[in-house]
Amino acid sequence: MEQPAKEQQANEQPAKEAMPIKGPAVFLAQFMGKEAPFDTLENMAKWAASLGYKGIQVPTDPALFDLEKAAESQEYCDEIAATCRAAGVEITELSTHLQGQLVAVHPAYDELFDNFAPAHLHGNPKARTEWAVNQLKCAAIASKRLGLSAHATFSGALMWHLVYPWPQRPAGLVEQGFAELAKRWLPILDAFNDAGVDVCYEIHPGEDLHDGATFEMFLAAVDNHPRANILFDPSHFVLQQLDYLDFIDRYHSRIKMFHVKDAEFNPNGRSGVYGGYQDWKDRPGRFRSLGDGQVDFKGIFSKLTQYGFSGWAVLEWECCLKDSAQGAAEGAPFIAQHIIQPTRYAFDDFAGGEVSETKNNRILGISE
Repeated sequence: MEQPAKEQQANEQPAKEAMPIKGPAVFLAQFMGKEAPFDTLENMAKWAASLGYKGIQVPTDPALFDLEKAAESQEYCDEIAATCRAAGVEITELSTHLQGQLVAVHPAYDELFDNFAPAHLHGNPKARTEWAVNQLKCAAIASKRLGLSAHATFSGALMWHLVYPWPQRPAGLVEQGFAELAKRWLPILDAFNDAGVDVCYEIHPGEDLHDGATFEMFLAAVDNHPRANILFDPSHFVLQQLDYLDFIDRYHSRIKMFHVKDAEFNPNGRSGVYGGYQDWKDRPGRFRSLGDGQVDFKGIFSKLTQYGFSGWAVLEWECCLKDSAQGAAEGAPFIAQHIIQPTRYAFDDFAGGEVSETKNNRILGISE
């Protein structure tokens, strides 16, 4: 039977070619400082390019990037983007980890988190939260002006002090907590939706969104908002003893950002997941430079490629043993070696034949 002309034409169109993960890129937050080349965005862009990075993820710290000005001025954003391109890198995403944390803070953490806000807001939680929400809305507009599609942040936490179920949690407490968290984030998510940018929550201990179960509860509370997505960082899964490869299988459709960070977990009879209030060097769970920990990056890059993730692979360097300069220098080639070029055809295509409905019917024993 001959195919209808319209159907035949559609079948002849080439399939969309799968894009590889972009990279390597580096998150600048852990390298910022007062000494050159870590003192300005231009200098850091040149430094990153000299190490082989193609992109930089930019924290919205006033020392590097004026977020409010970026939300107001296309000219400022164009100048920033041009400066980075001239240095040899492009901006992959902006980050508001610190401001996102301040969208929801339990009073027990007020004093500790005051340092994340300008000094004039210290001791005023209500004003601090309002400032944080405005910062996120500015980030939505700034991301759009820069032509970015995703944004990195934290969810904040109203319930982290309840992470262990002792004392017993009253019925409805968790649901009420997520309802309040959703109430605070929905206007922000809507602002990002207007900008056409995904909000990528880093799944992280200390946040109300710290594993798959909590992400699902939040997602339900925001009515499956299309902009509520995930920044995937396997190091935080190692420290919690979660299966990060299974996490990709479960949530790949919501993973829009990727931090390449290594970690190890070596429990003993003295200390485990909780760490015993010890310093990083002495904790069973420790962040490590790329290749020095236990994360199966070949498995992760394979899974992400399998599911068509084409965002940036961004080094987030944190290590309690290795110097940052060495970690940064080793990071770019490590990421580059793990990026997979997606295949354009099946490996056994050579053994196939010409596409023919008539032939297929004969193979199936179907009479025409």
